[in-house]
Amino acid sequence: MLRIELVKSPIGNNKRNRATVEALGLRKVHHVVIQPDNPSIRGMIHHAKHMLSVTEVEDVAPATEVAVAADAEPEAKPAKKPRAKKESDPSESQ
Repeated sequence: MLRIELVKSPIGNNKRNRATVEALGLRKVHHVVIQPDNPSIRGMIHHAKHMLSVTEVEDVAPATEVAVAADAEPEAKPAKKPRAKKESDPSESQ
């Protein structure tokens, strides 16, 4: 797994580099994501290496797996109570 941090703003870079940073999942400066170590991710890192800081980390569950596991067991929502109608005061209508 790779820990990727955006250390330099993509402002002023070409569209391709900005798109690569966004495709890696990086939104703001000093934002960190964990990505799998595979050739496609390594290629993306190579294109935007002047803006990134990359370190290898031990096996960490990626955020996508955690999100999928959280969606597997949805929480029960309480039933909505019907609203009571306002009773109009006859003295206010005059």
